[in-house]
Amino acid sequence: MPEFIASDGVSIAYDDTGPADARPMLLIHGFSSNRQEAWKRTGWYAAFAQRGQRIIALDQRGHGESGKPHDPAAYARQTLLADVTGLLDHLGVEWANVFGYSMGARVALQLALETPDRVGYLILGGIGGKLFDPLIPGDPMAQAMEADSVDAISEPLLKSFRQFADEQGEDRLALAAFTRAATRTFDRDELFAVAAPTLVAAGSRDDLAGDPQDLASAIRGAKAISLAGCDHFNAIPHGLLKAAVFDFLDGYLDEM
Repeated sequence: MPEFIASDGVSIAYDDTGPADARPMLLIHGFSSNRQEAWKRTGWYAAFAQRGQRIIALDQRGHGESGKPHDPAAYARQTLLADVTGLLDHLGVEWANVFGYSMGARVALQLALETPDRVGYLILGGIGGKLFDPLIPGDPMAQAMEADSVDAISEPLLKSFRQFADEQGEDRLALAAFTRAATRTFDRDELFAVAAPTLVAAGSRDDLAGDPQDLASAIRGAKAISLAGCDHFNAIPHGLLKAAVFDFLDGYLDEM
């Protein structure tokens, strides 16, 4: 398992596959997932490989095979961003097309805002207008991860995330710390600074993401796709999302 050591000593596991001289695609998974579950098992590795692209995918700290601190201070947004830029530096990659899903889309968006020269095309999946909603007080996701059993969780979405984390064998205390980290919502006005060509895609039944057009309208020239019949969890392996992503990368959406 390849890994690099972040500036604070946390190990970050990653995959780097495909031709070294091909255009790189950086994949950033969502909360309680990992690079194998989010991208390999769902067919994204194979799909990008067929296109001859280089794939760089990391396990975000607290997830998968990466280090799992139990201190919320280890998961500040700038730290997550530094893990990504540190990995690119470690691999000698100056820029990449970037695809983030859900929580990973937030990291991808921050990358595009703070290091625009490192982002080619930007794909934000499983996210939409609810990005601008105020943060929910009380750390309900952390409490769900710390609950003694899934049966003790009444809210369906929180229960789904807990079940997913359990299925992946994730460290629930690390995930709870992740959700307690200092964070903030994005402001519509600041997204005007995103320079990368951007696609926002979310399922039409994704209540967690909200309307992808609402987010896309805040980013200059961004395209929005609503995936018919998809929710937050089944959108990522769906053929509709793959078609939208590849049409975007190939420029077909510009003709619509």
